Amino acid sequence: MHLSYWEIKSWLTHIDFTIVGSGIVGLSCALQLKKRFPKANILVLEKGILPQGASTKNAGFACFGSLSEILDDLQTHAQQDVLELIKKRVEGLKLLRKTLGDKTINYKNHGGYELFTENDSELFQHCLSKRESINNMLQPIFKDDVFNLHDNIFNFKNIKNQYVYNPFEGQIDTGKMMESLMHLVLKKGIKILNSIQVERFSEANNSVKLKTSAFEFSTSKLLIATNGFASQLINEKVNPARAQVLITKPIKDLHIKGTFHLDKGYYYFRNIDNRVLFGGGRHLDFKGEETMDLNETTLIQNKLEALLKSTILPETPFEIDQRWSGIMGVGSRKLSGQKKTIVKQLSNNVFCGVRLGGMGIAIGSLVGKELVDLV
Repeated sequence: MHLSYWEIKSWLTHIDFTIVGSGIVGLSCALQLKKRFPKANILVLEKGILPQGASTKNAGFACFGSLSEILDDLQTHAQQDVLELIKKRVEGLKLLRKTLGDKTINYKNHGGYELFTENDSELFQHCLSKRESINNMLQPIFKDDVFNLHDNIFNFKNIKNQYVYNPFEGQIDTGKMMESLMHLVLKKGIKILNSIQVERFSEANNSVKLKTSAFEFSTSKLLIATNGFASQLINEKVNPARAQVLITKPIKDLHIKGTFHLDKGYYYFRNIDNRVLFGGGRHLDFKGEETMDLNETTLIQNKLEALLKSTILPETPFEIDQRWSGIMGVGSRKLSGQKKTIVKQLSNNVFCGVRLGGMGIAIGSLVGKELVDLV
């Protein structure tokens, strides 16, 4: 691409900070940089028309981990590390809500529910036996019991008659969140260029040279916030993890309200605009879903539909309106400590904030801030 003098002068000259990725982390990082360095020239590069990973494609859960997920994390992480993870998610959600405002992102505190299938008796009993100790563990953070028991008020089928209820969990409108973040970033004079793929970078003295799909330029500092796509640019241990989702057409008098976790959190659903949004199923084909391909698969989509019919909406006619997928960044399922986000300085002028582990809404704002703290 042959850029004009004006284009190079206005967009690609004297760049202090370049951020790769315009998702929650990238835009939060840009805002924090502008706050710390008001006169800085900041450029955000995004390979998609919209953020291409999970920031505009997630389910909109403002959550920090179900009871079974926390118990599972304690198998591979020290208790203090698990507490630190949860604390960061809580702080991250507070920062997101403070930055954008609850009304702007349509934050609703309907609470969260963890469901257990009839075949999950062992897991259900394990969660019940550990509920009190986990509540005690989380007491310093929440100052109250987090996990309580609740009867099956939504009349789901083929599950245990009781849920584990969490009054602190909420939901947001993902589109409104990202739209307002973008608006805020642009309002601060930060530039965003879309449909620009960063192909490689090299460091020299006090600058970093970037080669993109459209042009080459130099920046003083480079901050990488591409999460699930991080391995395309850096050598950190981040695995892509596809999350497939579907949403129904509006359902008259929809009785479901809240955020719901099923099968250790591998399935999740919620209400939105009188519809049911339902996603997950990655555990049906872990290897196949370790991909950067944004397509859907028949295996998982059919299973999501089957669960809608048998468990979630067993007596309610529905039609599927849309299907999509997003790419998360996760650690290895087999190694300890892999749920920790990678926020680090890679070299003199290159930094990264990646591997959000499917908790982008909860910790994305905080990771953006931590990235700037490194700079």
